[in-house]
Amino acid sequence: MRQIDNFIAGEYRAAASGRRFEKRSPVDNTVIASISEAGRPEVDAAVQAARAALHGEWGGLTTDQRVELLYGVANEITRRFEDFVEAEMADTGQPSHVMRHVFIPRGAANFKVFADVVKNVPTEAFQMATPDGAGALNYAIRVPKGVIGVICPWNAPFLLMTWKLGPALACGNTVVVKPSEETPNTAALLGEVMNAVGVPKGVYNVVNGFGPDSAGAFLTQHPGVDAITFTGETRTGAAIMKAASEGMRDVSFELGGKNAGIVFADADFDAAVDGIFRSAFLNTGQVCLGTERVYVERPIFERFVQALKLKAEAVKYGRPEDHAASYGPLISQEHKCKVLSYYAKAVEEGATVVTGGGVPDMPGELAEGAWVQPTIWTGLPETAAVVREEIFGPCCHIRPFDSEQEVVALANATDYGLSTTIWTTNLARAHRVAARVEVGITWINSWFLRDLRTAFGGSKQSGIGREGGVHSLEFYTETRNVCVKL
Repeated sequence: MRQIDNFIAGEYRAAASGRRFEKRSPVDNTVIASISEAGRPEVDAAVQAARAALHGEWGGLTTDQRVELLYGVANEITRRFEDFVEAEMADTGQPSHVMRHVFIPRGAANFKVFADVVKNVPTEAFQMATPDGAGALNYAIRVPKGVIGVICPWNAPFLLMTWKLGPALACGNTVVVKPSEETPNTAALLGEVMNAVGVPKGVYNVVNGFGPDSAGAFLTQHPGVDAITFTGETRTGAAIMKAASEGMRDVSFELGGKNAGIVFADADFDAAVDGIFRSAFLNTGQVCLGTERVYVERPIFERFVQALKLKAEAVKYGRPEDHAASYGPLISQEHKCKVLSYYAKAVEEGATVVTGGGVPDMPGELAEGAWVQPTIWTGLPETAAVVREEIFGPCCHIRPFDSEQEVVALANATDYGLSTTIWTTNLARAHRVAARVEVGITWINSWFLRDLRTAFGGSKQSGIGREGGVHSLEFYTETRNVCVKL
């Protein structure tokens, strides 16, 4: 069983209170780690360390020197690739191929991508006329925002943490990270990387714990934190926003979603089935961009439902290190109970259960894990709870539609606005529908295809602000104007 402590000013520290909590494997529910729970003293020490680094060695580095360090971080992650894969698999239980081909490589890439952005991004300058005819010159400079509180989710912990760390550090900020209590391993391991590369002490800090009355609340309420970035559910985002209002601190949120997938009758049928299968069931449905509402044009509706059913029933359950496994457990027993409650609610509300709806028969100790079946429903009205509320599990409801106007209205009939995926060979219609769907990210004939230079974020209750490329700089820096009278 691994002992995980907080990482403050370049050192691993247990909380003075002695309080610890357990991390259980989602695969078989065994205890795999004991984590030190940070209290107010540890959070305060982490914020002070970050502030000292900001005004110390780190703050004195040039952009090129920071870029070199961040490239070093990425390279060291790659050198220790297997350690990060094992740590992430232990926390999440997800198959090794997902870690090896998506989550860990993207985690390393995030440091290089944003190092390159900061090194090459221009600022603006304007010449202006003045009454005396001599003129003036205005130019912009970017400066770090300060100490950033980074609140991380558990569904893709390393990828989503570094998605925030990359631009924050590239811009010259320092960070205090609060990983999810469910996924502390890679955040702790990254501290070793920072030390090995020579990142100054206090630039990267980690405090472990929970939300209310624990490290999360202590961090977001701390007056020494200049801005807060958070990925997670909308209700938690609202609580963080309330805390951030004290001191008028900036926030960047990527929140919940109830994303729609739209499949027109002229779509490449096999590609659409494969795409919706991935968007509904990848990472056991624990993807903020995942598809829980599917709308299929009526001429192909029945065929599509049956094709998706066959793919869902063909998943291979197994331990993450089993290379034959294609499907893992949910993150925890608590989340399993939540998802199963929605499975039961769907039946109560009159759903036709096309497949799934329960717990798979797992052998031996795996029976104790957080396993649920991939599940497909039809036959529910749009007012049903499983159609309206984010479940964050491996499930989707499929409904037929008859016109473009109808499906756009259905897709937009939600409080959320994170993403959608559209499947059609009629590109004129694809562009038309993409412009009308009220989301931050639209994919046409694809899903989860990401260029890290592009804007990422949600509309409505799915978030505040945009991340990615130069868009991240708007949050992680302050832009100042300098006016020079000539």
